[in-house]
Amino acid sequence: MIIKKFQAKTESEAIEAAKKELGANVVVMNVRNVKRKGIFAFFKPQLVEVTVALEDDTDRAIQEKANVRNITEALGKVNSIVTRAEQSRRSARIDIKVRDDDDSDDTPIRSVSYEKPKGTGSMLEEKLDSLQNLIEEKLQPEGEKNTRTASQNKDTEDLKEAEGDDELNKFFNLLNSTLIDNEVNEEYANQIIDETKKATKPGTPFDVALAGIYQKMILKFGKPSIISPAEKGPKIVFFVGPTGVGKTTTIAKIASKFSVEQKRKIALLTADTYRIAAAEQLKTYANILEVPFRIIYTIEEMESALDDFRDFDYVFVDTAGHSHQNSEQKNIMGDFVHSVDGIAEKEVYLVVSATTKYRDLKSIADAYSEITQYKLIFTKLDETTALGNLLNLKLYTDASLSYITCGQNVPDDIEEFNAQRTVKNLLGGKN
Repeated sequence: MIIKKFQAKTESEAIEAAKKELGANVVVMNVRNVKRKGIFAFFKPQLVEVTVALEDDTDRAIQEKANVRNITEALGKVNSIVTRAEQSRRSARIDIKVRDDDDSDDTPIRSVSYEKPKGTGSMLEEKLDSLQNLIEEKLQPEGEKNTRTASQNKDTEDLKEAEGDDELNKFFNLLNSTLIDNEVNEEYANQIIDETKKATKPGTPFDVALAGIYQKMILKFGKPSIISPAEKGPKIVFFVGPTGVGKTTTIAKIASKFSVEQKRKIALLTADTYRIAAAEQLKTYANILEVPFRIIYTIEEMESALDDFRDFDYVFVDTAGHSHQNSEQKNIMGDFVHSVDGIAEKEVYLVVSATTKYRDLKSIADAYSEITQYKLIFTKLDETTALGNLLNLKLYTDASLSYITCGQNVPDDIEEFNAQRTVKNLLGGKN
């Protein structure tokens, strides 16, 4: 591998000098400012020093062979991805229908019906049964049985109704605690419970009240918004986010599904010129999928790539992960993202980890909101048992959720966001 430093007045001039001497395949490893030397250095502006790397043919062949060997096992099942994807999406679905056609959060709960998928049983009905049993065990003394029946004596109806209201309040308190235990922000948990209480009539059975809060939370999540084709030309899809959240691996998973499962024509670009490993990783995935790959250093190169790939369906762009507090890098990323405005349709996805603290997630979301609008991808769901941050960030940003990832396997460990399954988890059910 050849590693060499170049100095110029600007970063772009230094990179251009490197490419002129070593070729277009150089990878930027480091950028820093350096002081000029000499007696008059004080009166002259600093120079920008760029460290670049270039593999010779032998090293490159060895490295690519090693990279392919390392991930071939992970992609061994790529030819059967269609079957696996269909199986992974084969789950029971339940829609809760309210007589009122209005789906707004303020709609009163009048009656609820359950629609069972054929041959699968009702996921929600099973959840309601298990949660109701748990609630009754916690609220009632040991051995006490529920005496509420359709044939209750009219003389005791008022007493039972009062007792039922008290138990219903305890039920809502238990649900509120469950949401907070699952790291739903306390403000949001209280808001959801209060809204449901106001729409629930006195004496409402537990299962109907639970169905109401289930429906309300699903409405707050909304439908997932996934990558869609452009009306004309390629769709440019930018992936942004902080370091260490699995952005490059997520791109590889999505690219695999679009290329292999949907037979779409895709290209992979990376504007992450700070980490040579990230560029090499994405290049290896591109080689396995047999799709074009290119490193982008300037906006002019981005425009050139779009012209070269104008007949493609999708162009996925990896960006440099950086601290959301780094204003300079944030501005550079913004220039790249907006360089396609008026040229091609684009979508931007903010990739964040489900294990990140909510306070930090808010700071990250605010920083990227200054750049552009985005949709949300949550990674590392397999590394946490509390999914409250999915609801927290959704309500904080009002950005649509799109995909979630739950492991490192490419391309299997990714799926579209499922509101029903997530709400079930947040309410204490098991997936």
